[in-house]
Amino acid sequence: MQSVTYKLTEFFLIFIILPVSFILNYPFLVKALLAVSGFVYVVYILVKVEGNEFKVAPNLRWKSFCTGVFVKFIIIAVLTIAYMLLTAKSDLFHVLYQKPKLWVIILFAYAMFSVYPQELIYRTLYFQRYASFFKSKSLFVFINASVFSMAHLFYRNPLVLLMTFLGGILFAMTYDRTKSTLLVSIEHAIYGFWLFTVGMGHMLGFPD
Repeated sequence: MQSVTYKLTEFFLIFIILPVSFILNYPFLVKALLAVSGFVYVVYILVKVEGNEFKVAPNLRWKSFCTGVFVKFIIIAVLTIAYMLLTAKSDLFHVLYQKPKLWVIILFAYAMFSVYPQELIYRTLYFQRYASFFKSKSLFVFINASVFSMAHLFYRNPLVLLMTFLGGILFAMTYDRTKSTLLVSIEHAIYGFWLFTVGMGHMLGFPD
């Protein structure tokens, strides 16, 4: 499981074949089974092969992390509010105002069942298994953002692909700097929460 051939095959199946297959027309239950099976495999690799213990590191740099996320969040908030005002003013913050209970439920479910699994796959697994294949850190981050964007192909929305590509760059840079699945998951969740709150959640599959 540590050979170059095995890892390349693994990469191709997890990050290329599986996401692309989800845009094809076959039963949802089959897609769900493939997704769950793939995630179980990832957890197995991380625990049994890579030796992860999923403990919170005691030396996390919370101050610098929070400062960086705050600055990026302000920029994202300004851009997304402007986008909503220009394209769908009536939807701005509509879920928060009209369905606050749904808003709370979705935020919790999103963090637990979407964000953390994605970060285990696209940051933790990716960085631990495939870093040795790249001499260029910039290329390594670019490929990470690209495959993260590909994971959202089934939305069939160019704006979603662009946003997830840019998000992938931010998350890859955070993980590369902190080596923390927890911190990058928090950052991912904050931006996702905001998109749902500001009124762009329908593009990312949030019920509204």
